[in-house]
Amino acid sequence: MTHKSGFVNIIGNPNVGKSTLMNALVGERLSIITSKAQTTRHRIMGIVNGDDFQLVYSDTPGVLKPAYKLQESMMRFVMSALEDADVILYITDTQETPNKNEEFLELLKQHEAPIILVINKVDLSNQEKLEKLVEMWHNTLPDATIIPASALHKFNIEQILKSILDNIPEGPEYFPKDSLTNRTTRFFASEIIREKVLTTYQKEIPYSVEVAIEEYTEETSIDRIRAIIYVMRESQKGIIIGHQGKMLKKVGTEARMELEKFLGKKVFLEIYVKVDPNWRNDDKKLKRFGYL
Repeated sequence: MTHKSGFVNIIGNPNVGKSTLMNALVGERLSIITSKAQTTRHRIMGIVNGDDFQLVYSDTPGVLKPAYKLQESMMRFVMSALEDADVILYITDTQETPNKNEEFLELLKQHEAPIILVINKVDLSNQEKLEKLVEMWHNTLPDATIIPASALHKFNIEQILKSILDNIPEGPEYFPKDSLTNRTTRFFASEIIREKVLTTYQKEIPYSVEVAIEEYTEETSIDRIRAIIYVMRESQKGIIIGHQGKMLKKVGTEARMELEKFLGKKVFLEIYVKVDPNWRNDDKKLKRFGYL
């Protein structure tokens, strides 16, 4: 029996539903999801195994023009995913048109890997508009396989999987068959806390925040976690903590509940807030946070 395997890398502009699609394809909640652009900052792998295949998905940050070193690192994750892809899943949605990011699309056209172009969020459109979009994308990327879908409602997920398996090459297992991801529990703990920051606070706060896990102790019946939320200004620290600590307590409670669901056990979570004005441009800090 032949065995297929390869890297299926999910690429697209911010806020088109890449993480929702990744989670739907993997069948697990690996990537955090919010309505805010630039929610995904890392390249996160999710591994799906069958008897005769292994698909290594990568969720990536949204394509953007970097304004500081953190965003430069995010774009390096995107470019690395573009370079090592066996199949490219390029995600757009029913609000985007091909002229939004023409420079990046030129890079896609030069790539040798098969491209599956997913037009996401079709539940928010109508048939006439969708047909026009499909035609526009076909003219822009004529060799791509175009699949309308709704990652949120899991519409056409099976069709996407079939197309991936049709295009993936024969190859060996890259990871043990029981592997789900290349990321650690500490990483997912920091991401879940950051997700609660993204969904709790408005304006510039989420983009000024990073979460670091200072201590993580696993016990039989409980995991004990100490985390630090880094912000860029004292005023942001005050907003994160809130009056009498109520906002930070809210974030901590929601994060703890999500962590307990993710880990399947009790969690004791402590969260502190520190100010670091330049963390987004500090190579040492970015390395510590896993961006370099």
